[in-house]
Amino acid sequence: MPLALFDLDDTLLSGSSDLLWAVFLRDRKLLADPVQHMRRQHAFMRDYEAGRMDVECYLTLQLEFLRGRTPEECESLRAAFIAERIRPRLRSAGLKLVNAHRRRGHHLLLITSTNSFITRPIADCFRIETLIAPEPELRDGCYTGRVSGIPAFREGKVQRLRDWLAGCRREERLQDSWFYSDSHNDLPLLNEVRRPVAVNPDPLLLQTARRRGWRLLELPDGTP
Repeated sequence: MPLALFDLDDTLLSGSSDLLWAVFLRDRKLLADPVQHMRRQHAFMRDYEAGRMDVECYLTLQLEFLRGRTPEECESLRAAFIAERIRPRLRSAGLKLVNAHRRRGHHLLLITSTNSFITRPIADCFRIETLIAPEPELRDGCYTGRVSGIPAFREGKVQRLRDWLAGCRREERLQDSWFYSDSHNDLPLLNEVRRPVAVNPDPLLLQTARRRGWRLLELPDGTP
């Protein structure tokens, strides 16, 4: 069974889910220092676009709000976030793309550098069962504010995917797979698959895709 791999932010989703989460918390007046938090958030976004983001430091910022809280305490807030900020940004063209692979019997997998607290319910919106994302660490039933294991970012996406494939004994499937992404940060994984697709690509990815003859795809905004 071939794999159909999808990035999330700015690919299936119009916008960045972790930035949308930060803005949501700010608007709800739930950030201890909203000005400083958003300043750091945007600085990390600039580093991401330039390909020099320190993912460990960024995830520490993203998970700061969860620290000391239980999953149950955060559930209703996350549900409101998905309803208010995420569902209006789901790309209907992205849903059609996912469903096209589903009809062909492909195994669907969402692989993202945004933590699973945010992205698990978004994967559910697309009915994608398999999610590979940074996992917030839990200790004694509470979030610690740290990540458990390897973050799914740049080469980390390749490693996390290979670990998943090995656990499923499906190593051979990576050579018969698609990966859809908008970002040059995903070049390590795009280089691994047989059918890389640049979706609404950033300038660096667009340049690479054209040079290598990869498929280019535009997914317009617009909700289901």
